[in-house]
Amino acid sequence: MNAHTQNFMIAGAVGQLECALDLPDPETFAAPAGLALVAHPHPLFGGTMDNKVAQTLARTFLALGYVAVRMNFRGVGKSEGVHDHGVGETDDMALLLKHMRGQYPDLPLALGGFSFGTFVQAQLQQRLLQDAPASAAERLVLVGTAAGKWPMPPAPANTILIHGEQDDTIPLSAVLDWARPQELPVVVIPGSDHFFHRKLQHIKNVVVETWHRRPAQPLP
Repeated sequence: MNAHTQNFMIAGAVGQLECALDLPDPETFAAPAGLALVAHPHPLFGGTMDNKVAQTLARTFLALGYVAVRMNFRGVGKSEGVHDHGVGETDDMALLLKHMRGQYPDLPLALGGFSFGTFVQAQLQQRLLQDAPASAAERLVLVGTAAGKWPMPPAPANTILIHGEQDDTIPLSAVLDWARPQELPVVVIPGSDHFFHRKLQHIKNVVVETWHRRPAQPLP
């Protein structure tokens, strides 16, 4: 992502996986505020960890003081294996989390994803909630949520959902249909397509401005 990005490999279930680590500015943050894992869009349609939205999410977490980590899914870049429709990818993201927890065992966890990556991260969160609730992410950031494309599990009430008004890959209506029963607010970026062309700055602005707010509570 920049000159300070550290690339590394971890052992996945079907081979080596290429990852990238970015650390928050030490002049701004005396110590990292948290750990964030970012998941990229669909590998079979050109998605990589260097996707502009994935990079924007990583930069956003850096601005919040989080250690930001991305991974190329199976078959992408130097990552070995073949696409596994979100199943193996979720396993691999769990392995990345385990690896990072070896270095940062106590930091709050955030999960961010774009498009297909939202499906992976939402599945990982559900797995963490079921197997070890104390280890689950404190918050999710889902951009271009893959509702209607993949069977998105429910998301926590404080999840930040961002979607483009003119997304023709994942229609806004599909995301609203998924979010409505959960009463999850969706931040709509007017005029934005699926890839947030010329709208990337809104992703960072929305997340940073929303991050420390508490979710709205029902009136008595």
